[in-house]
Amino acid sequence: MSKPSSSPTTGFSSYALMIVFTLALSLMLIILGAFFFSNEVETEEVLLLIGFLGLALSTYVLFQTRRRITRLKIEAPKTLTTIECQKCGYKNVREFQRGDYIFKDLEPCQKCNDKMMITAIYREEKKEVKPS
Repeated sequence: MSKPSSSPTTGFSSYALMIVFTLALSLMLIILGAFFFSNEVETEEVLLLIGFLGLALSTYVLFQTRRRITRLKIEAPKTLTTIECQKCGYKNVREFQRGDYIFKDLEPCQKCNDKMMITAIYREEKKEVKPS
């Protein structure tokens, strides 16, 4: 039994929606506090305080979230294509290009001028160095 996992974009969009809602509510409290400021009501100070605290908190969380996302960028692995001549066995490895597929005929061989063919498409594995 596996739990359904939510995609990262769905989680982030609801999180961003909460931040924007808090930001809008804070701005509304600041406007209300400024409106009541001329009427000598004691609530204007509380409204302004809550508004500015909410504004500061939501902007801080927004910038921290943005900073964390830029730090968590995932680097795509390098995909390689192996091209091989069927006649003489000459091999060439190059980066994957859009439109490559296995058994696709390509340019003539550099050695025997026979057609070369894509024989493998694979992802280059990073070798992790274990600390001793």
